Amino acid sequence: MLEIYNSLTRFKETFKPLHEGHVGMYVCGPTVYGDAHLGHARPAITFDLLYRYLQYLGYKVRYVRNITDVGHLEHDADEGEDKIAKKARLEQLEPMEVVQFYTNRYHRDMAALNVLPPSIEPHASGHIIEQIAFVQKILDKGYAYVSNGSVYMDVEKYAKDYPYGKLSGRNLNDIVTETRELDGQDEKKHSYDFALWKKAAPEHIMHWPSPWSEGFPGWHMECSTMGTKYLGETFDIHGGGLDLIFPHHEAEIAQSCAALGHESVHYWMHNNMITIAGKKMGKSYNNFITLEQFFRGNHPLLSKPFGPMVIRFFILQAHYRSTVDFSSEALEAAEKGLQRMQEAYARLQKLQAGKETTVEVEGLRQRCTEAMDDDLNTPFVIAALFDSTRAINTVHDGKGTISEADLKELREVWKTFAIDILGLRLEEQGSSDGKQKAFNGAIDLLLNIRLQAKQNKDWPTSDKIRNELTALGFQIKDTKDGFEWSI
Repeated sequence: MLEIYNSLTRFKETFKPLHEGHVGMYVCGPTVYGDAHLGHARPAITFDLLYRYLQYLGYKVRYVRNITDVGHLEHDADEGEDKIAKKARLEQLEPMEVVQFYTNRYHRDMAALNVLPPSIEPHASGHIIEQIAFVQKILDKGYAYVSNGSVYMDVEKYAKDYPYGKLSGRNLNDIVTETRELDGQDEKKHSYDFALWKKAAPEHIMHWPSPWSEGFPGWHMECSTMGTKYLGETFDIHGGGLDLIFPHHEAEIAQSCAALGHESVHYWMHNNMITIAGKKMGKSYNNFITLEQFFRGNHPLLSKPFGPMVIRFFILQAHYRSTVDFSSEALEAAEKGLQRMQEAYARLQKLQAGKETTVEVEGLRQRCTEAMDDDLNTPFVIAALFDSTRAINTVHDGKGTISEADLKELREVWKTFAIDILGLRLEEQGSSDGKQKAFNGAIDLLLNIRLQAKQNKDWPTSDKIRNELTALGFQIKDTKDGFEWSI
């Protein structure tokens, strides 16, 4: 049985992949029923950083990041209407239409943040047969039971054979105390039993046939199923936000042990939360700001638009296991820091080599490497790069010289750590927010002209603007309040 349940505290010292030269990594991706917000950006950037660094170290990485789409339970309960189905019903759309729309927008936002696409991006709805088979394995092993067409994990029976709660440090008494009373609890043997398969109510739009009922999988089942399908019964790293440790990841461990007889994950890795006024930022708290709102600056808490690289730099300035509290002032400070790095990088490319080095540049690569090996300590990497800007500026101002060999090394270190590993687009010298604001304003102006043309029943003008923007790659959506657009 695998016993490691911690982040990669000292990376090179503790990380031992199960298969030499190959790493399997599974990360919990988004539930696509709305636009991505800053809380979604942090895990995406955190595990993009890990993905990049593993590849830099020479590993061949299979990175699986799932999409939670239609048919599943609410995330925090065994009851409730599926969020995507609810949105589809309210907007009179097909559920898969909602899924595709927001998946496209999620991909757009991730590309803007320079988050690399995963090796495999499976959808929960595309793996219903596999999830049914996984539930059946748990039933066959005696760790689940059928009740009124639904299938529940028998947590008490499981806990007699396996240490339930070892990831989160909870025991069954704690869980009983914390479990909320929900509709349908009378179907369960115990309040802490969780659904593996749920019989669909008549109003539930998406459902599938199974040996137990016409229904849909429990939320936790998709990750156990898809993780082992694409990475094997045991794999190296499973990641996600800190809020997923319980119940989601704890339930995944239980499902894997119950079905397979052993745990699947070697290392668990969790990023901490982004907060706003000390409270977690997220859709469930209705205090989130979407990434598009950041890019366009159209939210009351934002003083101006902030470009995608400012967001990425803001997140990387803090260690992934620390809490980051959002404020517009903090983003403005991050923007200034990013501008300093962009200016230094641009100056570095223009430096001319001299006969000797009279500035301090030695040891930069070692400092950056040691910081990354120390649990992906990106603040220390950034600090080391900032320290080297003194040498860059000194040579740039003609007050020092640098040899050809040292200049080549300095450029390579900056490219390796700032661009290839941190994923910053430093080539975009200076702030891009002004250009972005002008671009957004031009599109809004065109669409407002189109809106006025529609109100005047000037259909040729309205259609021309829409058709030509669509041909250029824009997606235009009319809403009751006006319009939305994306690229």
